[in-house]
Amino acid sequence: MEETSPKNLDTIGMSILRNARNELFMNMPYLDLALSALRFEPGSTQSLATNGAVLYYDGAYLSDRYLRSPNWADRAYLHVILHCMLRHLSKKQGKVDELWDVACDIAVESILDHLDYPCLKVRTAFMLRNKYYSELLQDMKVLTAEGIYRFFLRNKPSDYDLALLQREFRVDDHSLWKPQNRSQQEQSQQQDRNWEHLSEKSERQFTSSQDDRMQGGEAVYEQLRVSSRSDTDYRRFLQRFAVPKEVMSVDGDAFDYIFYTYGLQLYGNMPLIEPPETKEAKRIEDFVIAIDTSMSTSGELVREFLSTTYSILKSAETFTRRMNIRILQCDDQLRSDVAIHTMEELKDYMDHFQLIGQSATDFRPVFEHVDELISQGAFSRLRGLLYFTDGMGIYPKKRPSYETAFILMDDPASQVRVPSWAIRLNLTDDDLHLASRGILRSADPNDNEL
Repeated sequence: MEETSPKNLDTIGMSILRNARNELFMNMPYLDLALSALRFEPGSTQSLATNGAVLYYDGAYLSDRYLRSPNWADRAYLHVILHCMLRHLSKKQGKVDELWDVACDIAVESILDHLDYPCLKVRTAFMLRNKYYSELLQDMKVLTAEGIYRFFLRNKPSDYDLALLQREFRVDDHSLWKPQNRSQQEQSQQQDRNWEHLSEKSERQFTSSQDDRMQGGEAVYEQLRVSSRSDTDYRRFLQRFAVPKEVMSVDGDAFDYIFYTYGLQLYGNMPLIEPPETKEAKRIEDFVIAIDTSMSTSGELVREFLSTTYSILKSAETFTRRMNIRILQCDDQLRSDVAIHTMEELKDYMDHFQLIGQSATDFRPVFEHVDELISQGAFSRLRGLLYFTDGMGIYPKKRPSYETAFILMDDPASQVRVPSWAIRLNLTDDDLHLASRGILRSADPNDNEL
């Protein structure tokens, strides 16, 4: 029998992907935009691989898998699309590659296993998969790649177990997820924004349509809803607590270059005006950080939160040279009040930090104490208070005179409702790593946040 040429295999592979896309569209019309977002090109991969714009494929591999199970192509195609919609590609930065890759594959396959469409039915080891799903669901409500990755960081699988997970859940090649140069990084950022918009549109289409073909797509919708958490620049967030301040710096916006250059032309080296030596900028002077020291709060997470906050506060663009920070520890009563006036004092506090308390949670003593400090003149222009907590406690009924942000741990923070007058930010240990580089992700766009 005459062997099929590589060119013919590429053509066959293209036809398989197109047929898979059409089949998926007929069953899941709410994903129409996402399903059409990738171009098909034969490439140097042994399976399927995408960079967010192009789906590269191996024609021989696709043909072989299609002959074994025609539904495999539909499922593999949707597997890749879900990676893009859930923005797994861009979120890989800073992660342990092998753990993040398998976490993404498990998250996507868990969705596919719960989609009741005949075109997605393939033979899998359901007992083994359900065992992993059950174990993970004890730790999280929705199987997201981020949650699974954090689980693996805490419970690192052995090399043998990791190989089993990869064998069972791996479908595509993730080697193109990491950009290799600046140009690829810019393209990756643009593609990530495009997929974010596509995911939002697909989510809206699913919620607004009553078509019977939408049935069974709840698993996709739930993942999109959890993954659509908006990102907030932590440095910008802190700036909401800043007040206008005159600082020593050249004010380029207020400098008139016309008179400056005219003077140089007229008198040689004698400009008519000099650049202003000061400018008005927003700086944080007075600030309160309150720490919930109840038994439900992790000491290690508190230390990481303080470390992250310190890395941002030490920026000259955030604080004045002379600061006035009060760090309070409280469970059901105030346990500690430390005044910080320099970055050296803040660093020393962090180096010798000890969690005091470990009782029940009552937020009211902190606000009562801060009100007393204000009446004593301890603050000149207090604008804000950050309260790091699990959110489960007794809140004040009255809105304070300053802005308050409750920084909540991710779980069970989703079930906690903060007062309407407060700002809410949800974070995880993974978010703290991002925040140290200037980003903090807030979990619920419907809450009172930036």
